[in-house]
Amino acid sequence: MKAAQAYPEYGMFSCQIRLAGTPLLDSTALLLSRDGSSIQRGHGQPWATHESAPSALLPSGCAALYRRKAMQEAGHFDVDFFLYGEDTDLGLRMQWMRWPCRYVSDAIVEHAYSASAGVASPLKAYLVERNRLYLVIRNLPLTDAVAALASAPLRYLLHLVSMVRGRGKAAEFARTSSGWQLPWMVLKAHVVTLFALPRLVRQRHAIRRHARVSKAAFRKAIYAHRVSLWKVAQH
Repeated sequence: MKAAQAYPEYGMFSCQIRLAGTPLLDSTALLLSRDGSSIQRGHGQPWATHESAPSALLPSGCAALYRRKAMQEAGHFDVDFFLYGEDTDLGLRMQWMRWPCRYVSDAIVEHAYSASAGVASPLKAYLVERNRLYLVIRNLPLTDAVAALASAPLRYLLHLVSMVRGRGKAAEFARTSSGWQLPWMVLKAHVVTLFALPRLVRQRHAIRRHARVSKAAFRKAIYAHRVSLWKVAQH
């Protein structure tokens, strides 16, 4: 609240989210990859020594503060984004409305990570992939949206490499569920998105129609907080 009062030009505020019962961070903000996947900044690093810059792209919906005026202008959490990605979608819409994010390091919470659907469950795999497609179509400039869809197969390959090496969410999924389910969940996400495409395109036009920043300014914001596909695959 003190940060929100001190920085009225910011519409979103992220905090220091710690993994409950551990000396490790969950998130200080979210980072965005080329294919539209988002991961937590600072995840798994010791909170006692980690330092993140005040500048951030958007907060994790686990614990965040949003300015009322910003939400009135950009809209609220979209019910289409059940359980995952709703914070990324909202944050990108706020960026289009010129409401940036600031990280507040001395606001601290603890998080029971993925307690809702499990760390690597079929439900989570499906929703994360479907909602990634939703937010790419809704929020990214056309060339970036095309690049995101085209680069996703590379991320799938990198997930496979990480799984073979026993690292990342794909490896956790393989240990707890049947491995064949992952390609099925990806295919299901794409089919569902295809049927939702007319609605997503209408939403995209509405977001851009009310945007208060240029495509160049929006790109500058997301590129400043970009994470590699390899980092996503290892996350």
